[in-house]
Amino acid sequence: MEVTPYLNPVMRKQINAYSNILDLIGNTPLVRLNQIAAPLTGNFFAKIEAFNPGHSSKDRIAAFIIEEAERKGILKPGSTIIETTSGNTGFSLAMVSIVKGYKCVLAVSSKSSPDKIDMLRSMGAKVYVCPAHVSADDPRSYYEVAKRLHGEIKDSIYINQYFNDLNIEAHYQTTGPEIWNQTDGAITHLVACSGTGGTISGIARYLKEQNPDVKILGVDAYGSVLKKYHETGEFDHNEVYPYRIEGLGKNLIPTATDFNCIDRYIKVTDGESAHMARKIAHTEGMFVGYTSGAAMQALYQLNTEGEFSEDSNVVVIFPDHGSRYMSKIYSNEWMEDQGFFNIQNEDAPKKIEYIK
Repeated sequence: MEVTPYLNPVMRKQINAYSNILDLIGNTPLVRLNQIAAPLTGNFFAKIEAFNPGHSSKDRIAAFIIEEAERKGILKPGSTIIETTSGNTGFSLAMVSIVKGYKCVLAVSSKSSPDKIDMLRSMGAKVYVCPAHVSADDPRSYYEVAKRLHGEIKDSIYINQYFNDLNIEAHYQTTGPEIWNQTDGAITHLVACSGTGGTISGIARYLKEQNPDVKILGVDAYGSVLKKYHETGEFDHNEVYPYRIEGLGKNLIPTATDFNCIDRYIKVTDGESAHMARKIAHTEGMFVGYTSGAAMQALYQLNTEGEFSEDSNVVVIFPDHGSRYMSKIYSNEWMEDQGFFNIQNEDAPKKIEYIK
């Protein structure tokens, strides 16, 4: 979005300013990874979505979906926006709601960090915290609570990011073209975490249209069903168990994931992902969130498997900012409580240097 010149009527001076905070969404930078990528084969670049004004990639879908609803006449002044969120989408929706004059009600997973929940309330959203480790169809789940609130609150819309095709379309129209242009079409691999699936699917659709040989690699969590569903088409309840990473993996199959565009999934552990986020901060000076650590951990595992060559140009999505995890992965006390400083980290496929 370009700056809009503003002519001060008194001083007769032209001021170059954005019309509001939403004009800053998108066109996030692509930054080469150096020290942390030194052990890896190939060239690695991070798409840093924390440069969005709401500090995450979810700004893109919040603005896109709301503006589509406005265009269709679904939203009116004073309407209420309702959503299920692990934190980032909620923050983005609250931000957009403030600028556009809507109310915002959010059903949030109890797995979300206290930092995220406090931020949502600080942005004027009404927040319902729901238990994380219940089935998706449990009336206490944040999915069902959001549906109930939508039915109870007059003149409301339910964003429903997990089952909203506009989630994919937002990234197809923005993030995908940005990456293609920033790499001048030389990208060979995209590595992105998969939660709702909108980010990876939208980018993948665009990149595959430009070059079908670009490999799309999804990152999943242990305790999530996505990897096995992609490989077998089977929803396996035995795959589901509690895990700690926010915004990654799922205990249901979101239709906002286009599995046909994704070449393969790789799973990462809670502990190694947390340590990798801290390592990114210590080596690259990028203060990133939990899922960024997960994506980086996936790069290490994929490299070990021989996925990349010297000619590979790999783009990894860093979805959000580390400030949302101060009471979690950037808290030594929390890390200690999770057992993440123990050398023997269960399920860990590969050990990394632990930063304390």
